[in-house]
This record gives sequence, structure tokens and C-alpha cells, in this order.
Amino acid sequence: MKLNILFINDVHGYLAPHSELFYDETGEVIEIVGGYAHIAGLVEAIRKENPNTLLFDGGDTLHGTKPLVDSKGEAIIPILNTLKPDALVGHWDFAYGPAHLKAIGKQFSFPILGCNVFNEDGSNFLQPTVMFEKEGLKIGVIGICAMIVDKVMPKQMSKGLKFTSGIEEVPKYIKQLKDDGANIIILLSHNGFPQDIALLKQVEGIDICLSAHTHNRIYSPITVNGTRIVQCGCHGAFMGKFTLQIRENQINDCDYELIKIDSSISKNAEVELLVEKALAPYQELRTVVLGRTDEVLHRYNTTNSTMDNLLLKAIAYVTKTDIAFSNGWRYGAPIAIGSITENDLYNIAPMNPPVSTVELSGAEIKEMLEENLERTFCKDPFGQMGGYVKRVFGLQINMRIENPNGHRIQEIYHNGTHLILEKSYKVSFVTTQGVSKKYGKNRKEHSKKAVETMKVYLNENPDFSPDKIKSFRLV
Repeated sequence: MKLNILFINDVHGYLAPHSELFYDETGEVIEIVGGYAHIAGLVEAIRKENPNTLLFDGGDTLHGTKPLVDSKGEAIIPILNTLKPDALVGHWDFAYGPAHLKAIGKQFSFPILGCNVFNEDGSNFLQPTVMFEKEGLKIGVIGICAMIVDKVMPKQMSKGLKFTSGIEEVPKYIKQLKDDGANIIILLSHNGFPQDIALLKQVEGIDICLSAHTHNRIYSPITVNGTRIVQCGCHGAFMGKFTLQIRENQINDCDYELIKIDSSISKNAEVELLVEKALAPYQELRTVVLGRTDEVLHRYNTTNSTMDNLLLKAIAYVTKTDIAFSNGWRYGAPIAIGSITENDLYNIAPMNPPVSTVELSGAEIKEMLEENLERTFCKDPFGQMGGYVKRVFGLQINMRIENPNGHRIQEIYHNGTHLILEKSYKVSFVTTQGVSKKYGKNRKEHSKKAVETMKVYLNENPDFSPDKIKSFRLV
């Protein structure tokens, strides 16, 4: 028997083909890839060739672009129900609150899984597992949602819920599924690649781990403690395909391919119509040009980001500050050299958060940055709580990644001289992930939100060029 396991993760609401970052001998290049019509066309062809096919979605599915944020995830419901994944887990999918996620889940034709998400009374908020059967072979699937939702994400995302790492829960459900006759165990996890590796080192009995959250492009499975683990980039640019040869209800052979979702893949006509319908109200945003860039703008680097440089320059410009902060978000399709549209700005900040100012002491700035570096580079993977390093404008930070918590920053420069720890600095930021509420005083929300500030900035500076000086420098 041949069994196909298909996997997408971190699509982040990119319904249609879009710009994506690749690399060749010349450096960074942009290609147009992705789109649910192409994904559905590929899935349809594989299912037709082999009915023994399962499709899983690693989450960050209901949030990430303006159509998804405006509809609180509902715009994608008919698309997913037509695609027919077999299960989903989540992270930003909780963005509209737990009750709304539950309401969306009732409209899906497949389950949202999460063995590590609990109500206040200790009961499961989501279905922990699901079992499938193909020609007598039983496949048990355990879901893990992102453990960070109640720790570093906006509070409304986890109201009334508790999230664990899954380390204690997973062995229990492996046993339960095997007691129920499961021949193969799949872990569908949105904890992140480092966290999943750490879990797999401690847990026996998982055959395949479908990992998400950290946007790794893994072209060949990595084996940890007998488990094959993969991750498929982001934005729907790739789909993973396991081809398992099953003999006597065990995996006898395993092939894997990371498939680029490009124009060579035929579209599913029904899904294409659904995507067009969902995007119809947003066509003007995709065509109105607000400025130009002379470099590819993206946020795929761990420490510095040309895309966030545009956001930070804009909020600093409008608030008349010379220091600015934002979260190290991973999602957001790159902007190719050339035109910058309003839709591009919403891809940078789809929730269009308020812009604020606050007064921070130099000591608070250093403490806040050290905290963020620990959340990014903690030696314990389960201490890694965020995305990339916090984005910074107006400061230059020399740091050593390998140093212990609290001692990574060697120097911070502001306007060419060392930051004065006792001095107060007025800074601008977006979201509490930019500057946590525990820091600073005289916090004030500006009249303009993130997208409006970028529109103002580009109106007066239409030819954008990212700063050549990087905020973070490794020494």
C-alpha cells in the first residue's frame, strides 16, 4: 500500500500567488508562487492518483492579510472546505479570540486540533487527536498549538485559556492512540522547529512530525529519535509530500519532496473562483502605487529587516521621534524592486495597529532588548518565545549571540555616542510586542495607525531605500 501525507504550514492568509524570496548565485531573487488554486490543483491531482492521501495544515492560516483580518478569518472558510484538509492546528488563528475560533471551527468540515490548549477548569479547549483509516491502516494524529499564545501574544488571543509545551500531553495521547489500534503516529505541531526537535528527543513513538511556526524550508526530512520531521516554508509557497510504502501496517520505505507551488501546477477552477470572490473588494489596493523601492524588502533575516525598516522609518517620521521599535514578525510577503502598493503596506501590518509613543530610560531600552534576545536565542528551545529579533530604528547594537542571558549586548549607540542609561528617550512603536506595557511612562497613542503612517511617509518620500546601517551587528 502507498500512503501520501501532504502538508502546508504558515500560509498566513495568502490566498493568491504572490512575491516570494529565493536565492541563487546572484543573491536574493523574487519569484511569484503560492495561491490556494494551485495548492488545491496539486492536492486534487495527488488524491486522484492515490486516494490513500491525507492533507494537514500546520496553522497560521486564518490571519496575515487584510482580507483575512477584515473578515476575522471567515473569508477563507469556503476555500478550506473545498480544499478539504484533514486537520489544522493554530497560533495567529487565535487572533480574534478563542470564542471566535471555536465558531469558525464549527463551520469547518475538518477538526482543529490542540492537545495542549486547556480551559480554566482544565478541560480540553480543542480536540486533542484524530484517527484515520486507509485500507486497514490506522493513522493517529496529535495536534499541538503554539505554546506561546498565552505567554507573549496579545492577551485577547488566550482569554480563558492555558497553553502548555505538549511534552506531558503527547506521550499520553501516543499511548491512547496505539491502544486504539494506531499503526502510525503523526505529530502536527505549531510550536516551532527548535521546540519540536527538543520534544522529539524526549518522546518515543512518533513516526512523522509536521512542524510549523518558524518558516523553515526543509528539503529532506531530518530524523530525530526515529521521527522524520519536516517544515514547508511559509505563505503557501511550498507543499510537503511524503510517499510512504506500507507493508504489514508499518512504514517500509519513505520518500519526501518539498514541492514549489508555482505556475507549472494546474489550478483548481472551483478554488480559483472562491479566491477571486474573496479578493474582489481589495483589487484597488493591489493596483494603487504609493512609492517605489530600490531594494527587495523582506523580513526573512533574524536580526535586521529591510521591510520593517520602512515601517519604522514611517512611524518615527510621523511621531517626530528618532528611535522606533516593532515586533520581529516572520510573516509578510516580500516586496520586489519597483512599485510599492497599498496592499504591500497591509501585508507588512495586516492588523494596522495603532502607533504610539512612550518615554523609556536607556536602562529600560537595554533591559527590553536583552529580554527580546533571550526570547529569540534562549539555549532552551522552550524559552524561545517570539519571532525574529525585535526590529529597531535609530539605534546600533553590537551583540554576541552566544553570551548568557542578560549579557549579549556589548554596546548601544544613539546618534553616534553610547546610549546613556540614566537618560530618558521618547520612542515610537507599534503593538505591545514592540514595547511591552511594563516599560516606560507617558505612553500615548498617536492619531494615525501603522498603514496610514507608511502612506504619509511614502507620499513625502516616494523613492524608498532601506538604511545601509544595520540596527543589530554581531561582534
